[in-house]
Amino acid sequence: MQGNTTLKEIAQALYTINRHAKTAPQPQHLYQIKKKAIEQLVKEKKAKRIGLHFSEHPKLSNQHSTLLIKVDDYYFHTLPTKKDFQELKHLGSIDQNYRNPQTKMSLSYAKKIIYRYIGWEQKKKNTTHQSNKQKAPNYYIPSALGKMEWPPTKSHGNRKRTTHNKQPNK
Repeated sequence: MQGNTTLKEIAQALYTINRHAKTAPQPQHLYQIKKKAIEQLVKEKKAKRIGLHFSEHPKLSNQHSTLLIKVDDYYFHTLPTKKDFQELKHLGSIDQNYRNPQTKMSLSYAKKIIYRYIGWEQKKKNTTHQSNKQKAPNYYIPSALGKMEWPPTKSHGNRKRTTHNKQPNK
């Protein structure tokens, strides 16, 4: 482990990240760092591949399986490989009675633990605040402002009015 991080802390951080990912509007990053950390733990033989489960949420009504991984006292599901199907036993449906131990850890702290463990380099964001700048629309809006002459140089009121179909005076 990098630094003084224990396997239990990494497992708790993974649990926190996984719990937040399930309700996040854009969970891709959380699932990505969870996957990287679990792959690294399995490679270092600090996590164990247990078996395959049927997914609770079939994709497009097609049943598929997930890989059950044990990290310390916590269990996680990830996508299986072809090798997993060849080597591991299928355990059937997920046991709904089993729950991971409850953990109180903030998402930001959990991410720091996992980032440190997997050596994640977060991309630098632009330091200027885009929200403070007013964005120009990506279409042109013509304006008539500033096109009128003031005061008017042409005298529209001094023209002789001509009326057509005027009856002669009798």
